[in-house]
Amino acid sequence: MRRALPLALAALFLGGCASHKPEDYNGTWINQDAIDAAVGSKSLRQALASKGPVFEWKIDTTGQRASYSNGFEAAEGQLTAKDDQWQVTFDGGQAEQLELDGDELVQAPGTSGQEQVFDKAQDPAPADAPIGTSFEKALYRAYLGGNWKIVEGPGKGGVAHFRDNGTVDGLPQLDRFALCLAGDCTSISGEHDSLWLERDQRGGPWIFKRDGDTLEILQARNGALPDEMPQLAPGPRQWLLQRD
Repeated sequence: MRRALPLALAALFLGGCASHKPEDYNGTWINQDAIDAAVGSKSLRQALASKGPVFEWKIDTTGQRASYSNGFEAAEGQLTAKDDQWQVTFDGGQAEQLELDGDELVQAPGTSGQEQVFDKAQDPAPADAPIGTSFEKALYRAYLGGNWKIVEGPGKGGVAHFRDNGTVDGLPQLDRFALCLAGDCTSISGEHDSLWLERDQRGGPWIFKRDGDTLEILQARNGALPDEMPQLAPGPRQWLLQRD
């Protein structure tokens, strides 16, 4: 009897640790595995594809709504409790299963493909920001954060900064950037990584190659006919950057 009581208490304690309240699910969750893979890879699109396709979840158990972003599109669905999991049902019948495993949100294999794991965003975007913004901010910090010395190209000798809010300084005549994560921009750039560079809301696509702390930005040449979908290929190098 003396032994049975501690065992019963241990089982009760462990059971309590494994359970989660509905509000534990609330908030913004990002695919940190995808960010880590991107940082350690020479190909952004391949790294993201290997850990995707979903990059961010935003969950509201009180409103019974959940939304996700795949870096190109966003979808919102009805959130309902199902045993020890939650199910998100979208228009058209698509459904995804979510559950907590410790401090991580796990999306079960299903309509979107492989199992995926998400961490609670440490610096979530404002509530009115588009879904996916928190993931982009974290990706930009990890992937392009820091001081980039301009080794070749306009502004040579200066330092460029890619901010997590999508602004860039140090590259002459440019003030904003966006990495291509998924969707049409990946289709037109083929196997190459691409980004958008602009000033005063006017800009265009560029091809880039990142290898650790070295970043090349190249002109994007369009090999398609005027009535065809653009097909971009690397052109002359515009900038060579080295991160301190």
